[in-house]
Amino acid sequence: MNLSYQPELLKEYGISLSADQYAQNALKTVVVGMSGGVDSSVVALITKLQGYKVIGLFMKNWDETNPDGSCNADEDYQDVIKVCERLDIAYYSVNFVQEYADEVFKEFLSDYKNGFTPNPDVLCNREIKFKVFFQKAKLLGADFLATGHYCQLDYSSGVARLAKAVDQNKDQTYFLYAVQKEVFNEVLFPIGHLPKPEVRKLAVAFDLATKAKKDSTGICFIGERNFKDFLSQYIQGQKGNFLDTEGRVLGQHDGTCFYTLGQRKGMGIGGPGDAWFVVAKNHAQNQVILAQGQDHPALYSDGLEASELNWLTEAPQGSFKAKAKVRYRQPEQDCIVSVEGASVRVIFDEPQRALTPRQSVVFYLDNICLGGGIISEIMPSYAQLGRELPLPKILSI
Repeated sequence: MNLSYQPELLKEYGISLSADQYAQNALKTVVVGMSGGVDSSVVALITKLQGYKVIGLFMKNWDETNPDGSCNADEDYQDVIKVCERLDIAYYSVNFVQEYADEVFKEFLSDYKNGFTPNPDVLCNREIKFKVFFQKAKLLGADFLATGHYCQLDYSSGVARLAKAVDQNKDQTYFLYAVQKEVFNEVLFPIGHLPKPEVRKLAVAFDLATKAKKDSTGICFIGERNFKDFLSQYIQGQKGNFLDTEGRVLGQHDGTCFYTLGQRKGMGIGGPGDAWFVVAKNHAQNQVILAQGQDHPALYSDGLEASELNWLTEAPQGSFKAKAKVRYRQPEQDCIVSVEGASVRVIFDEPQRALTPRQSVVFYLDNICLGGGIISEIMPSYAQLGRELPLPKILSI
């Protein structure tokens, strides 16, 4: 395969590269974190086309055998091998199963046991991909670690700042806010400027083995599965009562750990009227509180407090306007952020639905991800305050 300097091809995919830069790149080593998926495969392709010395590095973080005796990680590594051999690059595999268990999965289970709904992808990026995996890449001589995350780096301030991807439907900055900002100076995100269809197009054009492979979903390195069944393997749920907001018993639940705020399905509570939603949990008393209607005032609040902060820019002081996301797929919301020592207080311009403790709130200014933190407290709901939702909010849902 011809992977020599091809400026017109690179330009076609939004990459401007001079002959001098190509020659300079040839002096540098890029270790590509390869998962066996199409995104990381195209990252390996692009860095190779840019002239870098490229090494593919696969990591195994979850050790589980399928019912048919196969192992997803082994199958993914075989795809990595096929892509690397197609691109004529070296490849290695590393095992971080123990590190993942100690640094990610242990905390994940602890939060669920205490009635919270954590976000393991944030912790996985911080503790595994951009810490132990990054360190392994450096030991292999990497000048840069390249990954298939959909995000970009902005150098207008003289240092690398995390910026949103061009493809807003795929942007993954929400999951990267907890990474130490210094790491980004030695990281590349080669597909952050491309829409997903263009990534597939590149994989097809170069006949990569992963060109038609389905995108992975679900928990970081664990994948998509029946979540309640999966969690039941590690946590013994204690049955308790579903209550309405007046304290009336509606039925029995299987354990507070299996439910999250805003959840509609899986309660088995029927009857007349609107659907029931989880609006609160009392883990100490083993109660799950439900209310009818997706617009119920008990689901909405004006703000939150967050701690365990990580700033990717210079740490802000005082109060400032920003946009924030409290879940990955949520559109950014206008808010005022007030820094109060090691925590922040966030007041949103519009009431927010199902704010959830131990989830992440991530802040943005224009295209730049400022950082974020873990939601530690939710302000009183509109039901607790005896307030109705503003009419425009109800009409917009």
